Amino acid sequence: MNLSDYYRRQLGWRDWPRVFEALPPLRGKTVLDLGCGVGDLAAELVGRGARVIGFDLNEELLAAARGRGLAGAEFRKADIREPLDLEVEADGLWGGFVAAYFPDLPAALSRWAAHLRPGGWVALVEIDDFFGHEPLRERTRGLFDGYAREALAAERYDFHMGRKLRRHLESAGFMVTKKLTLADRELSFAGPADPEVVDAWRERLDGMALLRDFCGADFESLRDDFLGCLARPDHRSRATVRFGLATK
Repeated sequence: MNLSDYYRRQLGWRDWPRVFEALPPLRGKTVLDLGCGVGDLAAELVGRGARVIGFDLNEELLAAARGRGLAGAEFRKADIREPLDLEVEADGLWGGFVAAYFPDLPAALSRWAAHLRPGGWVALVEIDDFFGHEPLRERTRGLFDGYAREALAAERYDFHMGRKLRRHLESAGFMVTKKLTLADRELSFAGPADPEVVDAWRERLDGMALLRDFCGADFESLRDDFLGCLARPDHRSRATVRFGLATK
């Protein structure tokens, strides 16, 4: 499975309809899609009347997004860690599962907000406690917790960003107007996972080279324990998917 197909498969596992219902009216508005991927969510925004400018660094994903031929959308290669080169002001900023890559999120939000019109909004969806599934062996839980601490210390990724969205938004000068906790068939659910969800997690874990390096000889044991946990009838998620909407 190529990267584009991997992203598209996940679309139906998220509660996107509830998120889009919570957004301000989009018709005639300009929205910046930060980390646009294959353009699935840009298509949803365009379908609701928005003009979308999407940004990503991955050429394969950008090619898939451009291949949709979405009227009212354009997709640009850009590193959103750097100031964006824009000639327009936007009405909204959209970020689906991108905030965790910015442990110092207030600084990033302040940089992105420079492209917002007065009264503009930002909408973020993010996971909290990414590996928070039970029951796991004590060794597995310890490795996941250690890896999460290492990633945060290296300012690479915050695996607990979801719970921090409100605080970070307010620190950047935004006023939070809506918060939601979302069901998710892959990331936050109870009971046994669908087989295709277990397969998706297997692919994700096998592709996490830094996690493999961190775990060393324990990696396969960790992976198998986690996948077995997902398939158990008594599986439960501590992980939650959070949505926050805020205005400047």
